[in-house]
Amino acid sequence: MSFIANATRYEDSPEIISTGPSSLSSTDRLARNLGWFSIGLGLAEMFAARSISRAIGMEGSENLIRAFGAREVASGMLTLSVERKAGLYSRVAGDALDLAVLSTAVKDDNPKRGNAAIALAMVAGVTLLDVAAALGTRQQRLRDEDDIRDYSDRSGFPKGVNAARTQAERDNREPEPEVKALPRPQTGGAEHRL
Repeated sequence: MSFIANATRYEDSPEIISTGPSSLSSTDRLARNLGWFSIGLGLAEMFAARSISRAIGMEGSENLIRAFGAREVASGMLTLSVERKAGLYSRVAGDALDLAVLSTAVKDDNPKRGNAAIALAMVAGVTLLDVAAALGTRQQRLRDEDDIRDYSDRSGFPKGVNAARTQAERDNREPEPEVKALPRPQTGGAEHRL
């Protein structure tokens, strides 16, 4: 990774020798991976809808699969953005739709019901991951009710209140620079003659 970062850096930027541990939690990494998975799955659903519908015995529902693909791409992009929580909850809602539609394909009259059952099981597994990531992201943002933050020792001044007062007193003691008067305009000339 440092090779790529060094290859794209500016001349005057420092060179990256090594990288430290990631600051991302396991929930953040799971959410990021689910976002990329969602984009990949959505693109596959959008561009291979006919093959997918044939494989699970749902011929004629290609447009529905394409719509689900667009929803997956949108959810993936939202999951990768700063609105990760909204993206993960949209993935959970989308999984509920997928499970509902796939459950209609697992019927006795569907010759590909085995494939549909496998797809249903896979969506159920991914749904569990989505729920875990959504709940984990929610837990990260919560604070304890007993955790009362006290900012009374902070002043808002970088060097403290006393340093600001000292500087203000120093500024008030310095004499103001002397301002010289501007020369008076000359009023003698043709305008005053009658």
